[in-house]
Amino acid sequence: MDAFCNSPIYQMDKAILEELFKKQLTPTPASVNISVDEVAWKKYHRYLTNAIDIDKKVLTWNAKGRKAEVLNKYYESVGKENCARIESVAMDGAKTYISSTKDYAVNALIVLDRFHATQKANNAADQVQRDELSKARKNEDEELVELTNCKQRFILLKNRSKLSDRQSATLTRLCEINQPIYKTLLLKENFPQTYFLNTVEEAKKHLQEWTEQALSSGLKPFIELAHSVAEKTQYILNWFIKKISSAISEGFNCKIKRLKRMAYGYRDVYYFRLKIHQHCGYLNPRRFHFI
Repeated sequence: MDAFCNSPIYQMDKAILEELFKKQLTPTPASVNISVDEVAWKKYHRYLTNAIDIDKKVLTWNAKGRKAEVLNKYYESVGKENCARIESVAMDGAKTYISSTKDYAVNALIVLDRFHATQKANNAADQVQRDELSKARKNEDEELVELTNCKQRFILLKNRSKLSDRQSATLTRLCEINQPIYKTLLLKENFPQTYFLNTVEEAKKHLQEWTEQALSSGLKPFIELAHSVAEKTQYILNWFIKKISSAISEGFNCKIKRLKRMAYGYRDVYYFRLKIHQHCGYLNPRRFHFI
């Protein structure tokens, strides 16, 4: 990569992308409905924050970091008037993104959608399974170790309707011999059902009941999730007002990760950001008609 950074091809490509960026992305294109998420660009928690135009399905802005100050730069680059026109912002519920959005996009609905809600429940379930595996190893419980090891990890995370007969039997046995795993399965599957209810009132009641169950479960990962849900209930309920999804950000994150793998990593983060715009944003020749 060092040799490439000193090559004429790199210098020429970077100069062309910089010129296109100045012409087409300065100032940042305004959006009405956006999705905000982060993606790792380097080891040791080095992240990029990306803003996606949900309606046009195009990346409009990115920057290094994931603090509130980073997202502030996006809103500042869009301008005060355009910030006031933003109707909704889908995100994963990060406090930094929430505080920035509240300060700038004053009229926007902040939405924590089903995709990230399901992801958070799965993360909690995965942690419970890891904890139970650790206990089983200490207690030399060979059957439980066999049922909770890395080979079986995704059985608990998958939708039960998509499990094979063998996987279903494994999950059933796991729930029979381990109460925490059984509770985890119920909590994991029950949480996303909020988004399938008909009214805000039903969803609010369901969330309250789920939160009480999680708090009384004795499972630390779900207790922590329950506290987070209690703080962000309104953002979940906003989905019934504006049914947008931040799943589009995950799709773009996959493209960005593939781009990074193809280049075996990027040392020049500014150049990487330009390449992301070329592959996922307005610098992509196939998207010029949006401009």
